[in-house]
Amino acid sequence: MTRILVVEDAHTLRKDIMEMLQFEGFEVDSAENGQEALDIIRRSPPDLIISDIMMPVMDGMRLLEVLRGDIGTATIPLIFLTARSDRLDMRQGMELGADDFVTKPFHVGELLATVKAQIKKRAVRDQEAEKRMEDLRGNIIIALPHELRTPLNAVMGFSELLITDASEMPPERVREMARHIYNAGQRIFSLMDSYLLYAHLELTLTDPRRVVEARADLTMHPESIIAHSAHATAGRHRRADRLNLELAPVDRVRIGEIYLKKLVDELIDNAFKFSPSDAPVQVEGMVESSMYTIRITDRGGGLTPEQIANIGAYMQFARRIQEQQGTGLGLVIAERICGLHEGVFHIDSTPGSGTTVTVSLLIQWD
Repeated sequence: MTRILVVEDAHTLRKDIMEMLQFEGFEVDSAENGQEALDIIRRSPPDLIISDIMMPVMDGMRLLEVLRGDIGTATIPLIFLTARSDRLDMRQGMELGADDFVTKPFHVGELLATVKAQIKKRAVRDQEAEKRMEDLRGNIIIALPHELRTPLNAVMGFSELLITDASEMPPERVREMARHIYNAGQRIFSLMDSYLLYAHLELTLTDPRRVVEARADLTMHPESIIAHSAHATAGRHRRADRLNLELAPVDRVRIGEIYLKKLVDELIDNAFKFSPSDAPVQVEGMVESSMYTIRITDRGGGLTPEQIANIGAYMQFARRIQEQQGTGLGLVIAERICGLHEGVFHIDSTPGSGTTVTVSLLIQWD
């Protein structure tokens, strides 16, 4: 049963709202002011809050501010009851994250319609979360066994040769096979690490509280992290002389360091992995209005419009990318990280001519 908390200092109005909601089948709690409401919410969070604005002890605005600042309560829908003339209150409430407003005096049908709209909105969000979970399970079940088969075949094949013939092989041949086994093991480890991150991102995106928590993190001077990732990746691919780096400084962006590092690691690694060994890779960072834009350009094989469109549907995208000896999961992870942090992700690519991936992240101004 949906549980609603009514916060109103006027006894008669509070009682009328409670009776109306109970008649409609809702479970209802009540509080006379924001502080009393907070005590109830912290003991047992409701599904929806209806609150007056002007109240003693703690008013509705302060209540909303406290709720939105707490990860555990940040996503509880809140409807404000406000006088028709309180335009300033409505604007302030919207800025703080109020979900809707009902002006007093109101008709019963108006308040009920607003309540039901918020409940429906929450139900849709829950359904979307469940669908994302189903997609996650399906994607992993379909793609992961295929991805693991090649490196596991290498491990088993070279291991079998060593078991049966190592005593007759020259030391250099044994070392070569051991290197193949080690490289295959690294590939398996990298795949599992990427799939775990992919699963973590999908789960995070289904949980509004985790989303709020992730978006609260900041990174100071992101250009230094991008530069370190670019140099390390270029060195790993033995193409340090093919890296072109142009990064404008910025104080802070609205993404945590771990997520930023993973995002640029995946994109820069893809740029080197899927481009000729003698081709340059360009990594740029620039301030554009309220965003810090990271642009990574390679001269590889490129992607078709269909492949780009299917990045959001990893299952279909993976089948096509696998034919190019790559999972495509790196691009999916980067796109999910960008979306989690309210960024903009764009791919511009022409088959045979290369790819430019652009990520724009919100700048945190003082």
